[in-house]
Amino acid sequence: MTGERKVAWITGASRGMGADTAIQLAQAGYDVAITARDQDRLDRVAETIRSFGIEALPMSSDLTSRASVAAFADHALEHFGRCDVLANIGIYQGPSLKMRFVDTPLDELAVHHEADVIAPALLCQRVLPWMREHGGTIVNMSSSSVFLDPPGPVGENGWSFAYVSAKAGVDRLASILNVELGDEGVRAFNVEPGFVAYAAELEELVRKYPGMPVSPPECIGPAIAWLVESSEADKLRSKRIYLPGLTHKRGLLPGWDGPGSHYESTAPA
Repeated sequence: MTGERKVAWITGASRGMGADTAIQLAQAGYDVAITARDQDRLDRVAETIRSFGIEALPMSSDLTSRASVAAFADHALEHFGRCDVLANIGIYQGPSLKMRFVDTPLDELAVHHEADVIAPALLCQRVLPWMREHGGTIVNMSSSSVFLDPPGPVGENGWSFAYVSAKAGVDRLASILNVELGDEGVRAFNVEPGFVAYAAELEELVRKYPGMPVSPPECIGPAIAWLVESSEADKLRSKRIYLPGLTHKRGLLPGWDGPGSHYESTAPA
């Protein structure tokens, strides 16, 4: 039976920006279904969420396996009976992230796309029947690498073709969903985190490279929660939303002065 409290599903939720998003949505009153590969880390995030009096359903899954992702979706839907928010944050962390194009096997390229394009699409298709009837929000994590030229090859301040081509695929999904389903109460947002660094790495980069727009993972969840909860966010559905900028502009992370500034981040990498 569909519960009274709204429910959010979040991928990549065992650490960093995914975990922060799950915690922020829980603090906004959402029960959450969270997934990533590491069950132990998911359980620790779930413990934090339950401390708010919110229900958390942690279930490990592998974005490279359709069966695994489908099992998570089926379990979450069976358990909660609804999905008001889907946040596709998790990405593939395999070897193709660090491979130059000429060294990337096509099978490895296909795995990267399976995780970063097919898995989010699968989850969208699973939640849309409920959202088309009741309304809902989908948030897809893109990347600035989609529209920026790399300053160097992968390994030298650049990024791999496997990564950026997969991100380019999911980058277009929100606009398609808004055109096809916007009049049925489905809202979709295309977001990107910029350059995120964790704890000591963040402080080192801020100190070593003044002016570099590096941000802590804790600035991601507040922006996503604002997009989900605010009616003002509707005007941003046609945009690629820079989440650290949104958090800074709206003062959503107290004690942080925006990209490139110090912040005592405690989020695990």
